[in-house]
Amino acid sequence: MIELTPVQRRDLRARAHHLNPVVTVAGNGLTPAVVAEIERSLQAHELIKVKIQGTEREQREALMNELCETLDAAPVQHIGNILVVWRERREEAKDATPAALKSNARPSTAKSAAAFAAAARRAALAKASAEARRSPARGPAARSRGPGSGTRGR
Repeated sequence: MIELTPVQRRDLRARAHHLNPVVTVAGNGLTPAVVAEIERSLQAHELIKVKIQGTEREQREALMNELCETLDAAPVQHIGNILVVWRERREEAKDATPAALKSNARPSTAKSAAAFAAAARRAALAKASAEARRSPARGPAARSRGPGSGTRGR
């Protein structure tokens, strides 16, 4: 189990404040499937919240200790039914797949939700701008007046 300094713990608590629980542990406890899901979440996010249902405070405390020892993680905070857990992202084994061997393949980059949303907005604006250029707006001033338009030329 990783030990954190008080300064590190305070920083992690502040970072975890806005997070939602990603895993819920119910009556069956820490089953292998739940542990595997927490492992995946820690690998993806490093800092997660876990919701515990139907247990007393002492049981939640024991569950947090067991979870942190099993996953080699650090307990950050325990408030009510919510546990906050942190572990540094582990390096994954690199496998030589055909897609990774392509010379023109770009390395994938992880994006935050805000960066993803900003990219989606830019793409939508670019698409709308391209459509507007293709078909000019037909407002009342742009319409041509034909012979039956109701105006007389004098």
